[in-house]
Amino acid sequence: MPLTVTSFCVFLLLFSAIGILASTRSRPSTEDYLLAGREVSPWLTALSSVATNNSGFMFVGLLGFTYRFGVQAVWLQLGWVLGDLIVWLWVHRRVRELSGRLEVASVPELLGTDGSGARVSGIIAPAALLTFFFLAGYAAAQFKAGSTALTAMFGWEPWVGACLGAGIVVLYCFSGGLRASIWTDAAQAMVMLGSMMALVLVAALQVGGPVALSAALRAQDPDLVRWIPQGLSFGFGLYVLGFVFGGLGAIGQPHILVRSMAIRSPEDIPRARGIYFAWFVPFNILAVLAGLYGRVLLPNLIAGVDPSAAATAAEQTLPRLTTLLLPDALIGMVLAGLFSATMSTADSQVLACSAAVTHDLAPRWRNSYFGSKLATLCVTALALAVALSAKEGVFDLVLSAWSALGASLGPLLLLRVFGLSVSPTLAVAMMLAGLATVFGWQSSAYAGDVFKLLPGIVVPLVIYAAATRLGPLIRPGGRTL
Repeated sequence: MPLTVTSFCVFLLLFSAIGILASTRSRPSTEDYLLAGREVSPWLTALSSVATNNSGFMFVGLLGFTYRFGVQAVWLQLGWVLGDLIVWLWVHRRVRELSGRLEVASVPELLGTDGSGARVSGIIAPAALLTFFFLAGYAAAQFKAGSTALTAMFGWEPWVGACLGAGIVVLYCFSGGLRASIWTDAAQAMVMLGSMMALVLVAALQVGGPVALSAALRAQDPDLVRWIPQGLSFGFGLYVLGFVFGGLGAIGQPHILVRSMAIRSPEDIPRARGIYFAWFVPFNILAVLAGLYGRVLLPNLIAGVDPSAAATAAEQTLPRLTTLLLPDALIGMVLAGLFSATMSTADSQVLACSAAVTHDLAPRWRNSYFGSKLATLCVTALALAVALSAKEGVFDLVLSAWSALGASLGPLLLLRVFGLSVSPTLAVAMMLAGLATVFGWQSSAYAGDVFKLLPGIVVPLVIYAAATRLGPLIRPGGRTL
């Protein structure tokens, strides 16, 4: 254990040092703090995007989901990859072109700035409030993910890991803003992939290959190797399509879109896309395999646990599997990579919230470097408070925040980047409809049959189409780009 702690501290300090090193390239301006001066290379953009998109959710939430439901997790990740690919093919480049032309630094500002550069506060303010509220909750999920890992590994109280994470987030942000986040993301992406490869390889040597794994899962519970869920109200096709819309939810995630806004040039997007998926696809496969091997090697994680606490118990799969299989030095590396990855995701979300505050809710602070840092401190404190009080597991927290942002901001962003103008009245109606649909569907009897972002994205677009036919809610001229 002492070697594990030493290794953890060494790697954590290394990742933190990378973030601090970024401060040597930073400039005291809000554009540099929030967008890294719009000069990020495609390599850094890709690795940062993939690490930000896949930290606490993949390491903690997905492994826990796979532990509970077995091979059916494949459909979630297959759909997610396809939806994400659609966004990379048709949205990210347009986001970079439009945000650069309008010189905006936040997603709400992008949504509410028309072709002439005029700001529409009736769109910007509601979008900023949604960004602030749900991204703070999303950041809280990252604090909770890091805390879960440290609790499982070292037996620390949950508040210790959450407070440590909050401190690192402030350090990252204050040292170099988005540039520090991107640099540390890139290093963590490589550690994340390497550590997951090592973990799955050692687990496969213990259990065996796919045939042995399948047999061991079937011996525990035949449902773990049942590929098609039973009793789907709308059929298997819509079940998978729901997860594709889950991946499409990336169009409403400010902490991911801001990386496209910060890339050096729109022409760099295709190269970044290739690097992104060269990492993303193998890591998805390895994460599902790790969850399956974890179920075989740690069969009693949820045995005797109250059903309401089963998800949280299953989310200890990665740290406990790492402790079981890897030597102490590698345990510290994996834990430091996981913890730092969750924190760099959290700082991306905190920075996006800071932009929403200083650029959108209080635009008089728009050019205030001090104001941006003060907003960062306040948002971090809010996220920490949520993390310490939330009873939901990481998986549920992430999916709730992801879905809320995807359904409320995603349809508007889609219309915006394709040159369609929406009035403030219609924009607010679409945002509220998306939110209501997501949470209404989640509480319905169909929540397990179709992922909530399918209706959550479709309903606002249907409202837009209906309003377009009616006419009066759409501003004259329609197309502005």
